[in-house]
Amino acid sequence: MKVKIQVKILTVAIIALTALAVFHPASRAGQTEPSRSVWDGVYTEEQAKRGEAICIRECASCHGAALTGGEESPALAGPAFLANWEGLSVGDLFERIRISMPPNKQGRLSRQQIVDILSHMLNVNSFPTGKTELDTKTEMLRQIRIESSKPKSNSGSD
Repeated sequence: MKVKIQVKILTVAIIALTALAVFHPASRAGQTEPSRSVWDGVYTEEQAKRGEAICIRECASCHGAALTGGEESPALAGPAFLANWEGLSVGDLFERIRISMPPNKQGRLSRQQIVDILSHMLNVNSFPTGKTELDTKTEMLRQIRIESSKPKSNSGSD
């Protein structure tokens, strides 16, 4: 009888710990909370220029020259784009492009071309440039939050 109760308690404890591990964001394997924001200057002006040339060639026919979207393609700039991606990471956006773009030609763009396109998109959305280029590694890009509004500084001197 005692053994059955101990087994039940142990089972409940294992289920509780498993649920905690599954639902607690910091405990997910390979995922960390984004530590930077698109407002932190995460791409360079040169990278955005390279991305603009690629966008003209690969993206504009569907998403428009100004990246405001088309009949069947979502905007890559402006309020609608920012509302769709608010709170997600640049890595999430990178993976969406890597897996699904361009339509009918997935996998055609290199990792470098994709981050260059992302840099152009950030530039068009008026996020500031910085001194280092976006990294091509998804795990690094997942550390950058997409935020539509500039976060308030902790110092109060904004």
